Amino acid sequence: MPSFMVLTSSERTKLLAELEDANPQALLADGFESAFIGVMYRYGSPSLAAYSFEACIMVLMERDGMDDGMTYEAAVEYFEFNVLGAGMGANTPVFIRTEPIR
Repeated sequence: MPSFMVLTSSERTKLLAELEDANPQALLADGFESAFIGVMYRYGSPSLAAYSFEACIMVLMERDGMDDGMTYEAAVEYFEFNVLGAGMGANTPVFIRTEPIR
């Protein structure tokens, strides 16, 4: 079972407001709201939305699959090509992986 952080609605709202203040141009990953884990800060770089890689995979497995759900392998492939591969410039969200890919 993945061990990713789950934010309350209040925590998520506060962090998104903090991100908006720090970088109004920061992009969010549509459809992955439940996988949002915080704000990425790094010296010399814009603040960015940070998402759990594992939680994004779980979202795809539950949301975008056929009747039985998308397989783990299919979800990873889809995510890598369609989400990670859709870099939108310096304000693109970051995706943090805390577990090796199975």
